[in-house]
Amino acid sequence: MQIGIKSLGCPKNFVDTEIICGELREKGYQVSEKIDSSDIVIINTCSFIRDAVEESIEEILNLVKLKKEGKIKHIIVTGCLPQRYKDDNLNQEFPEVDAFLGVGDLLNIDNAVKSVLQDEQIYTVSPEPKFLYNHNTPRTILTPQHYAYIKISEGCQNNCSYCLIPQLRGNYRSRKMEDIIDEVKILSEKQKLLEIILIGQDTTLYGIDLYGEYKLAELLKKLSLLKLNNLKWIRLLYTHPAHYNDELIKVIANSPKICPYLDLPLQHISDKILKRMNRPVKKDYIISLINKLRDRIPNLTLRTTFMVGFPGETDEDFEELLNFVNEFRFERLGTFIFSREEGTPAYDFPQQITLRIKKERLKELMLTQQSISKEINSYSIGKEIEVLVDEIKSGKPKIAIGRTQADTPEIDGKVVIRTDKVTVGKIIKVKVTEASEYDLVGEISKL
Repeated sequence: MQIGIKSLGCPKNFVDTEIICGELREKGYQVSEKIDSSDIVIINTCSFIRDAVEESIEEILNLVKLKKEGKIKHIIVTGCLPQRYKDDNLNQEFPEVDAFLGVGDLLNIDNAVKSVLQDEQIYTVSPEPKFLYNHNTPRTILTPQHYAYIKISEGCQNNCSYCLIPQLRGNYRSRKMEDIIDEVKILSEKQKLLEIILIGQDTTLYGIDLYGEYKLAELLKKLSLLKLNNLKWIRLLYTHPAHYNDELIKVIANSPKICPYLDLPLQHISDKILKRMNRPVKKDYIISLINKLRDRIPNLTLRTTFMVGFPGETDEDFEELLNFVNEFRFERLGTFIFSREEGTPAYDFPQQITLRIKKERLKELMLTQQSISKEINSYSIGKEIEVLVDEIKSGKPKIAIGRTQADTPEIDGKVVIRTDKVTVGKIIKVKVTEASEYDLVGEISKL
C-alpha cells in the first residue's frame, strides 16, 4: 500500500512530517512525497496565520478533487489546522477527509491509517498538545542527506499578542540535552551529515523548563565538541532578543563549527508597538544587543523579521522602523503584514490598519531592504567563498546550487555555480562573479 505525504509550513512542521513518515515506515508502510495514485494521502498542515490557513484549505480541496476523481482513496489531515479548529467539527466541513489528527497526536498515525482503511472516520485532537519527540522516535529525514533539522524544544511561553503558537503547540518544553546529542550522533552515523539546523519556537529559551536556566550555550558547546567526521556547520534559528546572554554570544563567537549566522526576529522597533505586541524588549536594548553581537562575533550575518500594519502603527512608527532598517543594514531581512487572528489579544485591538496601508508599507520596506541586500552582496564580487552544494540542476549547461554559512535552506539566497563537476553535500571554494539582491553567481575556485 502506498501512502503519499505533503508538508506545509515551517521547518518545525517539517520535522513533524518526518516523524509521521518514520512512524509509518516503522510499521511497514511505503511512504513517499508522490501524491497521485496513493491509497492514502496525508497532509501536515499549518495555520499560524490566515494565509497559512487558506493554503492548507486549498491543498485539502485539491486532495478532495483527486479523491472524487478516483485518483486517491483516503485523506488524512494532521497538524496545526485540526489543532486550531479542534472544536469546529472539521469532519462536517470536509466530509471527504477520513481522519484529523492534532499536533500532539502524531504517533497515532498508524491507528488512524488502520481505521480509515476500515472506512472509519477519525477525529483525534488533544486539547493541550504535550508530544515531544526524542532520539528513539522513528523519523525519516526528508531533507537532502547532508543536512537535517533538529528540534530542540516545542511550544512557547512568550505570549506575543498577535501569535497563536502557544495555543497551537502548547507550553514551552525542552528536550533533554543528552537526548539531542544522541539524535545528532545517530543521524551522523546513518548519513554524512554535514550541517545541523537547530530549531524551536524560541531556541534561546532552551532549558528554562528542565534546568531552571537558559542552557542553549551549553548545548551548543557540547554539540560543537562532538567528534563526528562529517559535521562542519551548526546553524541556529528562531532566537528571541530577550533571551540572549554573554555566555551564548561567547560560545557562538568562539566555535568554528557554529555558523556566524543568527536569526533574530525583532518584529518592530517602536517602543509603543513592541509593548502592544507584548514583546519584553525596548529599542535601546535591541540596539545594544545588535552592536554587541556584531562586535563580538566575527563575520556575523544577522537575519531579522519585521511586521508592518500592527494595530496602532502610525506613519511615525513605520518611519521609525524604516530609518532603523536603513541605519542597521541587516544582511538578511524578511517582512510580513500583520494578520488579524481570532483567539489572539491583538484581534480585538483598536486602531486596526487597512489592508491598503499594510501593503504600501510592506512594499516600501522590502524595496528599502532590496537595495541594502544588493549592496551588501556586491561586496562579495571577486572574493573567494565557501559554498555547500545542495543540488545539481539539469539543463545545458548544468549548474550547481549551493549556500554559504550566511544562508539557511529555503529561506535565504543561494549561490549559483556554473559547473556540474561538483558533488552534492560537499563544501567547495567559489569565486563570486555576479551578485543580485538575494543570490550570488560564481565559478569553481578550488574543489
